[in-house]
Amino acid sequence: MNETARESMSYDVVIVGAGPAGLSAAIRLKQLAASSEKEIQVCVIEKGSEVGAHILSGAVVETKALDELFPDWQLNEAPLKTKVSKEKFLFLTKTRAFSIPTAFLPPPMHNKGNFIVSLGNLCRWLAQQAEALGVEIYPGFAANEILFESDGRIKGIATSDMGVARDGTHTSNYTPGIELHASYTFFSEGCRGHLGQQLMSKFSLQADCAPQTYGIGIKELWQVSPENHHPGLVIHSAGWPLDSSTYGGSFLYHLEDNQVAVGFVIGLDYKNPYLSPFDEFQRFKTHPAVCSTFLDGTRVAYGARALNEGGFQSMPNPVIPGGLLIGCESGTLNVPKIKGTHTAMKSGMLAAEAAYDAIISANGSKSDPLLDEYVGLLEKSWVYKELYRARNFRPSFRWGLLWGTIFAGFDQLILRGLAPWTLKHHVSDHQALEEKEHHSVIDYPAPDGKITFDKLSSVYISNTNHEENQPIHLTLRNSSTPIEINLERFDAPEQRYCPAGVYEIVSDDDDSGPYLQINAQNCVHCKTCDIKDPTQNIVWVTPEGGGGPNYPNM
Repeated sequence: MNETARESMSYDVVIVGAGPAGLSAAIRLKQLAASSEKEIQVCVIEKGSEVGAHILSGAVVETKALDELFPDWQLNEAPLKTKVSKEKFLFLTKTRAFSIPTAFLPPPMHNKGNFIVSLGNLCRWLAQQAEALGVEIYPGFAANEILFESDGRIKGIATSDMGVARDGTHTSNYTPGIELHASYTFFSEGCRGHLGQQLMSKFSLQADCAPQTYGIGIKELWQVSPENHHPGLVIHSAGWPLDSSTYGGSFLYHLEDNQVAVGFVIGLDYKNPYLSPFDEFQRFKTHPAVCSTFLDGTRVAYGARALNEGGFQSMPNPVIPGGLLIGCESGTLNVPKIKGTHTAMKSGMLAAEAAYDAIISANGSKSDPLLDEYVGLLEKSWVYKELYRARNFRPSFRWGLLWGTIFAGFDQLILRGLAPWTLKHHVSDHQALEEKEHHSVIDYPAPDGKITFDKLSSVYISNTNHEENQPIHLTLRNSSTPIEINLERFDAPEQRYCPAGVYEIVSDDDDSGPYLQINAQNCVHCKTCDIKDPTQNIVWVTPEGGGGPNYPNM
C-alpha cells in the first residue's frame, strides 16, 4: 500500500469496467432496488478516459439481453440504427471468392434480426441509462489493486496513483489512488483482465476447466463512397490470406452514414513466429472481392483487442469471496456467432440479481461472501444453453480449416450442438508457438497508404496516448529473456504479434548487442503480448487512468 493515506468510499457493489457486462449489472441492480423501493449504492470504475473509449468490437449485436434489460429501448434513442438486411459468407483463395449459401451455414452464424452497431456508442448509451438510475460512474480511473479483508474476502479495489514518474518518484501532480470498498465487487474488465488474472491465480479459478484460448481482432472504420455502401450488409470470410492450419477470418459490416467496419480475427494459437496479424489484415484488404469497397474511401479509425475463444469448457469458476467475474472476464463469448455482447450483458444482469438478493437478505449485517447463487442462475439461463451448444466449434479447427469446417458443420447443423462429447483445448496459446527453425519468413508487401497502412499511422488514428513519464505498464519478469530466448529461438515474435509497434529489437552504435525497446506510448491495450509471449515474460499491468486509445465510434 502507498505510504500516503488514501481516501476511501463505500458502496454495496463496485464494478470494475464500464463495458456491456458491467453497465448491465449496474443497471439491473438499480432496477431491482427501485422495484422493491430499496436503496442500493453502485459504483462503476472505468480506466478509459470516457465510457466507450476502450471499447472495440465488430459489432453485430443480438438484442436478446437488451430486450430483457430495456424492453422499450427502441423508443429511448438507443444507438441501434442499422438492421442486418443481407449477409454473405465467402471462402477466399488468393484471387477468387466463393460464396457459401447461408442455408449451409449453422444457425448460430445467421444474423437475421441483428443490428450493426458501434459497441462503444452502445456502452455510452448504457452509461447514460445507468446514471439516470443513480449509478455513480468514474471514467479515467484505473483499478490496479485488489483489497482484501483479514479473512481473505475481497474488500474492494484501489485505483492507481496519478502523477508517478517513470522512476517511481512522485511528480508535482501526484495524487494517491482512492479505495472503493463494497459488499461485493464485480470484475468486468473484458478479455484477459489484469485483476482477473490475479484472481484466477490466487483462487485457482481455472483448476477445473480447459486452458483459455484467444484471438486478436483488428479493426478499421472507413468512410466510403455512397456507391460502395450498402447499409445492413454483413460479410464474413475464411481462407486467404491465412494458411489452412491457422484459425481466423474477416468481417465487413456496412453501418449507417456511409461507414464500413472492416476487421480480421486470428486465433492466437497460431504456430508460425513470423506471422503478423496486423499485416495479414492489411493483405486481406487487397483481395479483389474486398478492395473495391475502399476505393475513394477514407480510413477514420483503427484499433485492436484480444477476445476469448475458449468457450464453455474454458470458463473459470466465476465465484470469489466477496465478488464475481462477469462477461468476457469469464469468457462468455459465443465463438460460432462471433458475438459476446448479449451474453456479457446477461451475465451481468444475473450477477446483479444474485448480489441484490444477498445484500437485501443480509439487511445491513455482513452478507455471505460467496455468491454461489450466481452459478445456479447462470446454469438455468439461455446463456448456459447457448454456450454449451457452441462448445465444440472452436476446438474442432485444431484439425485445420477443411476438417474443422466439416466437423463444426456436422456438430452445429446436424447435432445442433448436443454431441455426447466435449472437445478440449489442451495447451495455452503461447505454448502453441513453434521455434523459427521450423518456419519460413513471411514476405509481407509494403503498404500503399491508400488501402493498406503501416502500424504507426494506424496507432495515430486510434488516438492512443499515455503520459510519457509514467512507469512502463508493459513489464518484464526477466530482462534477458527477450534476447536470449525470444530473439534467439523465435526471432522476437513480439515485433509481429503486437498490432501497435510497441516492441522493437534495436542495436546501439556501441556494439553492446541488441536489446528490446518497449514503446509503451503506442499500446492500444489489446493484451496480445500478455497472451502470446512464448515464455510469458511480458506482463501487462494497468497504466495511469485515462491512458490508452480513445475510440470515437468503434
